[in-house]
Amino acid sequence: MAVVVMKFGGTSVANVDRIRNVARHVKREVDAGNQVAVVVSAMSGTTNQLVAWVREASLLHDAREYDAVVASGEQVTAGLLAIVLQAIGIPARSWQGWQIPILTNQAHGAARIAGIDGARLRARMGEGEVAVVTGFQGIEPERQRIATLGRGGSDTSAVAIAIAVGADVCDIYTDVDGVYTTDPRIVPKARRLPRVSYEEMLEMASLGSKVLQTRSVELAMVNRMRTRVLSSFADPGAIPPVRSGSNWPDIGTIVCDEDEIVENQVVSGIAYAKDEAKVTIRRVADKPGVAARIFGPLADASINVDMIVQNLSADGGHTDMTFTVQAAELPRALEVLRKAKESVGYFDVESSDDVVKISVIGVGMRSHAGVAASMFKALAEKNINILAITTSEIKVSVLIDSAYTELAVRTLHSVYGLDRE
Repeated sequence: MAVVVMKFGGTSVANVDRIRNVARHVKREVDAGNQVAVVVSAMSGTTNQLVAWVREASLLHDAREYDAVVASGEQVTAGLLAIVLQAIGIPARSWQGWQIPILTNQAHGAARIAGIDGARLRARMGEGEVAVVTGFQGIEPERQRIATLGRGGSDTSAVAIAIAVGADVCDIYTDVDGVYTTDPRIVPKARRLPRVSYEEMLEMASLGSKVLQTRSVELAMVNRMRTRVLSSFADPGAIPPVRSGSNWPDIGTIVCDEDEIVENQVVSGIAYAKDEAKVTIRRVADKPGVAARIFGPLADASINVDMIVQNLSADGGHTDMTFTVQAAELPRALEVLRKAKESVGYFDVESSDDVVKISVIGVGMRSHAGVAASMFKALAEKNINILAITTSEIKVSVLIDSAYTELAVRTLHSVYGLDRE
């Protein structure tokens, strides 16, 4: 017997027929004798509609009431799935985040989970009842208000619940059958990765891969919760049920410890992020403290800065500073810089959201030199200009003009041998 947490995203529960398909996946695990909790998202498009209604009601709205509205989508899905499971003879009940409870901080709309008491869930699951849990939400205990975890937060809910109930695995069912070396829509030869390390998946999630939410991967990595990415549209009978301690079949992608991967590729994947914007501050005085006066106000406004490039201007006394922010944050970033112009003392600010960040990722980069050099050479041969560079132990990212996105991804996928079977 195994303890399994299964999470199904919006496209997997888009209508009642698809919810019935989800129920068949759940039945497979129940019939195998496993204890099961299911975490569900809102039906596809529902959250967007709820958010639109809130904004139509008032552009300046109470974040607590926003959460009360948008959390209702998952409640509908959880209730419907519980009903469908009961109809096919499986004991089930729906659980809202506050009933478990999933405790959060006070950051409504983007709350973080502070703790989960899994005792009630474990007891009911031990009695053979399937727990159907609303994803994306919990309760802020001080004011007893519903709080949502931000878009994609159902992944985080699932991993947190898996940890709380001591699950053997957290299965994330989505509309793809695993994590690929890059976007198959751009590179038809992209391959599914049977296993990927937590560190690689974290980089992929933060650098444009939409398969898993970043915070869910962080949580899984810290708690060493094995997580699988599977397709909800696969035949439920074609996926073997989870067996505690058994060998894992070559289905989907397992996100796990690096030492569970027999042979690490030097490069595991190519990611790209189109939601980037570039800001260049012209003729800033080249003296101590200037960077703090630029980036301090941005940090105070909760605007995350990624790539930073500083160049010495021709006169030697001034510098140009270039950095990137999320495209959605560009208007706010420009407003912050406008207000800080007197203290910073710059000449002009230029910006563009017509850029893309391309990243090469792989834990094997730790022990192999020349990965970055190969990347730069390959892009140069295609006449692709690099606007900014950032690196970590297992990734190299460059900023380029968005017009070259597909060319860059295809080129790098081939350069690092990811096209090979």
